[in-house]
Amino acid sequence: MARRHRPRRGSLAYSPRSRSARPVPRIRSWPAGPAKPAIEGFAGFKVGMTHAFIVDYRKRSTTAGQEVAIPVTVVEVPPIRVVGARVYARGPYGARVKGEVWSEGAAEELGRRIPSHPASSAESRAAFSTMSGDDIRLLVHTQPHLITGSPSKTPQLLEVRVSGEKFDDRREFAVQQLGKELSADQLTREGEFLDVIGVTKGFGFQGHIQRWGVKLQPRKNSKHRRMIGTLGPHNPSFVSYRIPQAGQQGYHRRTQFNMRVLKVVRDPRADPVTPAGGFPHYGEVRSACLVLHGSLPGSAKRLLRFRSPMRGHIASVDKVDLRYFSTRSKQGV
Repeated sequence: MARRHRPRRGSLAYSPRSRSARPVPRIRSWPAGPAKPAIEGFAGFKVGMTHAFIVDYRKRSTTAGQEVAIPVTVVEVPPIRVVGARVYARGPYGARVKGEVWSEGAAEELGRRIPSHPASSAESRAAFSTMSGDDIRLLVHTQPHLITGSPSKTPQLLEVRVSGEKFDDRREFAVQQLGKELSADQLTREGEFLDVIGVTKGFGFQGHIQRWGVKLQPRKNSKHRRMIGTLGPHNPSFVSYRIPQAGQQGYHRRTQFNMRVLKVVRDPRADPVTPAGGFPHYGEVRSACLVLHGSLPGSAKRLLRFRSPMRGHIASVDKVDLRYFSTRSKQGV
C-alpha cells in the first residue's frame, strides 16, 4: 500500500530562528512596479528614533483627524551610484545572468569591496543595447563615506530592479543611468509606503524562556525552572522543530511591509533632524534622510534596504500633516 502523502499546512511564522548569513539582506522578490521605467529599491543607514506629532491619517482609527504623538525612525539615505546593469533570463533552473555592462570611472572606494572592474567596450555596450531577456537590474553601490555614523567606509554592492511594461524601455533606462547617482526621491515621496528589509539586533545564545516566552516550570520542579517540560513523545523518536529550545536569538532577516514615509529631508542643514547632542550611537545626520512611521529592524548604523511595496492595496496619503518633529536631546543634555 502506498504511503499517504500529507504536506504540512499553515505558516511557520518566524521558524526556524536561524542567524542571518550576512548583515546586508538580499531582496528575493520584487513587485510589478509602475508602467514607466523606474528603480524599485534603495538603501540607507538606520540612524535612530524620536517622536513627532501628526494629524492621524488612518481613517479607521479612533483618533482619525486628531493630533496624535507617534514614534518615528530616521534613516539616512545618501545617494547610491550606478556602476553596471544586468539582463536576466529565466530558465528551468531559475533566473540567470545573460549579459551585463559596466560604467566608466568607478569610485575608488568600490575597490575595497571587489577587484577593479574595467569599463565595458563599445562592442559590449552595443550588444547589450540589443539584448533581450526577462528582467533588468542595476548594479549600485552605497557611499558610506558621505555619512558620519557608518563605522566602515567600504561600500556595499547591491542589485536594484528596474520596473516597466516594455523591456526595451527598461533596458534603455538602465543604460542611461550608468555612472550616475540616484537619490531616494526617485523611489518614494511623502505619504507613500515602502517595504523595509533588514537584519534585527543580535542577542546571541539564549534559553528557552527568553527565546520563546514559554511558561516557567513550577517552583517545586526537581530539575530546572527555566526549561520546557518535555521534548516530545517517544514516537516518532526524534525531536521535532516545533519544540521550543534554546539557541540563537536575534540577528534575523526580517521584512516589514507598508512602512509609511512621513517626511523626505533633502538638506538636513536647512531642515534639521538631529537632536541636541546627536543621535545615540550614531551622531549627526549630514545627508538626505527619510522619516518613517514606527520602528524598523536592526541597530543604529545598520544598512537597511527599501523596496516598492509588494502589498500595495492601501491608498497613499497625498500630504502628511506633520505638526511637530522632536529634536530634543535623547541623552538628557
